[in-house]
Amino acid sequence: MLSNLFEFMVMFMVGMLVFSFKRKHLLLMLLSLEFIILSVFMFLYIYLSMYMYEYYFSMFFLTFCVCESVVGLGVLVSLIRTHSNDYYNTLNMC
Repeated sequence: MLSNLFEFMVMFMVGMLVFSFKRKHLLLMLLSLEFIILSVFMFLYIYLSMYMYEYYFSMFFLTFCVCESVVGLGVLVSLIRTHSNDYYNTLNMC
């Protein structure tokens, strides 16, 4: 059980590392966020099953993660339609 928790912690740290290194591309940031969410969900599932709790919280977690993903993809689509790429450097803050 502890090896599974260690694996999920490594997945989380790798996702955070990719998120911090690929901060110029919105698509890569969204993919790394989904990887982080997947590792947190698996950790949550193992935690809830270890203590024999109900899995209702994991359903709420997945619902909010899907909403976050939809918002991120909507921002990505609107950014690509207006600027024709997903770089943050092309955005003008004026």
